[in-house]
Amino acid sequence: MANGSRVTITLACTECGDRNYTVTKNKKLHPERMAVRKYCPRLRKYTLHRETK
Repeated sequence: MANGSRVTITLACTECGDRNYTVTKNKKLHPERMAVRKYCPRLRKYTLHRETK
């Protein structure tokens, strides 16, 4: 299975700045930056995580 258009991105917490997650996304279908509410282990709560460069 070829993953030509999928890239690995890093998600960083918007409150503390930690880079907690790495995920893949399809750049052709979703060219905009990703933002997801995920668990931050440092703050011990769910916060907004955004895609970093």
